[in-house]
Amino acid sequence: MDTNAIFDIKNNAEFERVALEIFKFQFHNNRVYRSFCDLLYVHPAEVTTIKAIPFLPIQFFKTRDILSSNAEIQTTFTSSGTTGSETSKHHVTNIEVYNKSFNKGFEQFYGKIEDYVILGLLPSYLERQGSSLIYMVDAMIKTSNHPESGFYLNNLSELKEHLTKLDNEGKKIILIGVSFALLDLVESFQFQLKNTIIMETGGMKGKRKELIRHELHAILKQGFGVKTIHSEYGMTELLSQAYSKGNGMFDCPPWMKVLTRDTEDALSLQKAGKAGGMNIIDLANINSCSFIATQDLGRVNSDGSFEVIGRFDNSDIRGCNLMVL
Repeated sequence: MDTNAIFDIKNNAEFERVALEIFKFQFHNNRVYRSFCDLLYVHPAEVTTIKAIPFLPIQFFKTRDILSSNAEIQTTFTSSGTTGSETSKHHVTNIEVYNKSFNKGFEQFYGKIEDYVILGLLPSYLERQGSSLIYMVDAMIKTSNHPESGFYLNNLSELKEHLTKLDNEGKKIILIGVSFALLDLVESFQFQLKNTIIMETGGMKGKRKELIRHELHAILKQGFGVKTIHSEYGMTELLSQAYSKGNGMFDCPPWMKVLTRDTEDALSLQKAGKAGGMNIIDLANINSCSFIATQDLGRVNSDGSFEVIGRFDNSDIRGCNLMVL
């Protein structure tokens, strides 16, 4: 399939058309997904709307190779997992699709990456291999073309001096960090930032007690001296990200959509406004599977924005962007 069609989507009708084409493509080219659809007695000839497309449970990324392409695997992204637990593996046969997805997605919500100094405070991700988040932020740092951009691990004093200096100089800055590291920073230092966007990627990574998003953002707003905390929603099994600019509501790029399913009946979709399990359509996943039933609980609004409100009970903790309510 032509990947340009994915990133040229301009409205819901075009999204539906491309999604149905990708469903048909993946049905015929992804053995795991084909077997799943066969078990549900679903065939592309009978599917005329995205609401009839089966969503593959995300757990399959832990036990199967989810591929819709025979091309050579260029890289494999892995989830962080916990000690002794299985990790998800997302095989990527065309890394340029991921590059285009996160670049165009960021630009839609924030403008050109080149306009920002990008600072990454992602210690738990930097300390392991295979993080799709590290790949994205590293690429953004390079694209920003600012010598001040870079990663920070545990050198919080250096980050404090660097961030304060850049902010005082009027530079446009995005500090993207895992929740526990941002909390460590504001517990050590206080800021009054005027030109910096603080963007949390969620997750305490076992370092701290989980906080509800409202509580976390209140602490971070006070510590950084900012009015809002932004958030990024992404996971190993996806090649697209949604963003929130501070109200707890996430917006998707045009090639990504969130639906919710009944918690008691995984095959029944909910109406807008009702909480349920989050099903995600990520058309950038063209070479793996674009239709994923996650273990996250959420609520989708009529305009397509969504909020994350929890996780299913008994689902294992993994490195996706979520704070349990």
